[in-house]
Amino acid sequence: MAGPWEQVAHHGRMRASDADRERAADALEAGYRQGLMTAAEFRARTGQVHASRTYAELTAATAVLATRSPSDAPAVRRITPKVVAGSACAIVLPPAIFAAFLTYYGGFIILCLLACAGLVVSGNLMAPPRSGPFS
Repeated sequence: MAGPWEQVAHHGRMRASDADRERAADALEAGYRQGLMTAAEFRARTGQVHASRTYAELTAATAVLATRSPSDAPAVRRITPKVVAGSACAIVLPPAIFAAFLTYYGGFIILCLLACAGLVVSGNLMAPPRSGPFS
């Protein structure tokens, strides 16, 4: 992508306008959307564009657009349906297995707890009465 700032780049000391900086930032954003740079590189170059004062600095900040093609783009992890399904499975499967375990074995655990509680309560009720001053 060539911008209007590159047409006068041979005048390296010529000051760039705010509109030129905005056009350069828009060109960088379009290149980022095409996958020509990473997010960190995009942020760095956008900051460089906004800090530039001359056309030469604008050309240096946007040089990545002229030297890279989409096939040279850095590897970006794409979110595919397979990745989404794997992530959802990793979130949903452990609680589902735990719930299934408690459903099957949980009844036995609760039954044992109730039986123990019943023995404690019934054991105290069936104990022979004490004789003494505080009974």
